[in-house]
Order: sequence, then structure tokens, then C-alpha cells
Amino acid sequence: MTLLFTVILAALIFEYINGFHDTANSIATVVSTKVLTPRLAILLAATTNLVGAFYGTAVAKTISSGLLDAKLIPGELAALSLVCALAGGILWNLLTWWFGLPSSSSHALIGGLVGSGLAAANNNWAVVIFSKVKEGVPWFKHEGLLYKVILPMFLSPLMGFVVGLVLMTLLYGLLRHWTPYWVSRVFGKAQLASAAYMGFSHGSNDAQKTMGIIALALVAGEKSGATSTLPQWLEFMHHPMVLDLAGKEIGIAPWIKVTCAVVMAAGTAAGGWKIIKTMGHKMVRLQSVHGFAAEATAASVLMTAAHFGMPVSTTHAITTSIMGVGCAKRFSALNLSVVERILWAWFLTLPATALLGYGLMRLTRGLL
Repeated sequence: MTLLFTVILAALIFEYINGFHDTANSIATVVSTKVLTPRLAILLAATTNLVGAFYGTAVAKTISSGLLDAKLIPGELAALSLVCALAGGILWNLLTWWFGLPSSSSHALIGGLVGSGLAAANNNWAVVIFSKVKEGVPWFKHEGLLYKVILPMFLSPLMGFVVGLVLMTLLYGLLRHWTPYWVSRVFGKAQLASAAYMGFSHGSNDAQKTMGIIALALVAGEKSGATSTLPQWLEFMHHPMVLDLAGKEIGIAPWIKVTCAVVMAAGTAAGGWKIIKTMGHKMVRLQSVHGFAAEATAASVLMTAAHFGMPVSTTHAITTSIMGVGCAKRFSALNLSVVERILWAWFLTLPATALLGYGLMRLTRGLL
């Protein structure tokens, strides 16, 4: 029982850190363009993150059942492996936050899950659901690490860059006869809407990941009997999943949604100024029209991914959208040394957190 509550606590700590680590994704552009003050931008991001967290559960289902075969992990090690996965993700998030690098919290969590799950399953690679093809459906509706994580990991940044570049190029054409005064005035207001859209999409994708972890832990606790001694006032924890009349799992319990949404919003309110500085100022100089294009692009990429249950990186989407917008302005507008640091953080996140999760699980098992 103690271990189960440790999983939930670690998951909520991860959610809180995810909130302030990824705050910059929602508000870096609206702060750098001076459309909103940092305080108002954080309030907007926290509110829209909270609302977005209640939108859909496809990503949560991918995290809870679409990446690892839980049957191959011994029941007594299931909760411990989740703690190690979350610890690896938290350590990586704090490290990249300290250096001001906008790395992916999503991939940090997924890498930790894969690494700790592999260690818990005694290096049985069958525990990792690499691909599960559904006959007669498009590839983006298939299951497994390949279709839900690896392919989207490359496609979502690419889409962010291309769509950002195209959208900004179209805006340059449409606004070529506008005076700077009217461009700033119109898109200063339009960016309020795009920033809210970005915050909503961030909540809809990122908050669901921790919902999936908590649901996975409680379902495992039910199967192992760990929740059998819950006091009466915690009876609601016996039902982490919403079931239909046939007993099929169709969603995450409302109390899990509420808890994760509030914790992420609280983390968002704490802010993440180092990453805001990197994305909003160091990478490329932005005006309100550029911020609008970048936010609208990234938010659309995230909403599409969330619809198909793909736990993609908010960081990747907004960063490459900013890059695409910057290249539409002129290629030299990008600070390539900062871009290079960001790319290294991206490529290292999955393997680094997988190794962290694996190492922590092996170390913990050795101590028990």
C-alpha cells in the first residue's frame, strides 16, 4: 500500500514539474512579444492548461496500456518500476530545466517507463510493445512504441517547422501592405487567442500522461490486492477506470482527471523562466504576428496528436514552429548555437531517461 501511494505521489510531483518545466511552451512567445506580462501570461497558461486537461483520454490510454505489456512484469515489481520511471523523468526534467533547455517531459516519462519496465521484466524485450498493427486502419491508428512515440517524435517537429514556415510566409504575403502599427495592434489581440489555444492543447496532451500512470498503478494495485486494505474514505480509489455496461474500460476516472489537472495548473503557475528566456529571446526575436503563427501551428499539431493518442512533445512542436516562423523571416534570424543545444537535448532524452529508469530499477531491486 505504501508503495502504491509512493507511485501516486511521484506521479503528481512529475506533473507539477512538468507544469513549470513546460510553462515556457505555452507562454514564451506571448511574453517575448510583450503582448502579456509574465504574471498575466502564467495566469492564462495555468487556466487553459487546467481546462485542456479534461479534454479526451486517448493519450492516457496509450501511456497506461499501449507501451508496455504489464503481464510480463511481476506484480510485486509493477509499482516499483513506475516509481523508478517517474524518478528518472523527474531527474532529467530538473537537469534540463537547470540548464534552460526545453527538452521533452513526454519523452522523459516514456523513456523512464521503457527502461524501468525492461529491468523489472528481467531484460525480456517482449515487455516493450514496439508495434501492434491493426488491420484495415491507417498507420497512425496502430499501437505501440513505434507508431505512438517514435514516428510522431520525428513527424510532429517536422510538421511544426513546415506549417510554421508556410503560415508565416502566407501572412507576410497577406500583410505586405499593412503598416507596422496595424500589424502589431491586430496580432497583439490575436495572440491572446493563440496563446490560450496553445495552453489548452498543452493541457490536453501533457496532463493525460500522468493520468495514465496513476490509472495504471491503481489497476495493478487492484490485481495484486494492494488496494484491498484501503480505508472506507478512500473507496473511490478502487475505481480508476470508467467502465461501460459490458465492463470494458472506456476512460479515466474523473477524480484522477481533476487531481492531475489541478497539480499541472499549480506547476504552470510556478513558471519556468530559464526556458522562457531560451525560447522567447535567445532562439529568434519575435513580434506578435510571429508569436501568433508559432502558437497556432504548435497547438494544432498537439491537438491532432492528442486525438490519435500520441503522447508527443509540446516542446518539440512549439520550438520547431518558432524555428519555421523564424526561417520565413530570414534564415539568419535563428541562433543556430541555441538550436544545436536544443536538438542535442531532444535526441538524448529518450535514451538518457531509459538508462536512468533501468539503472534505478536495477539498483532498487538489488537493495531489496
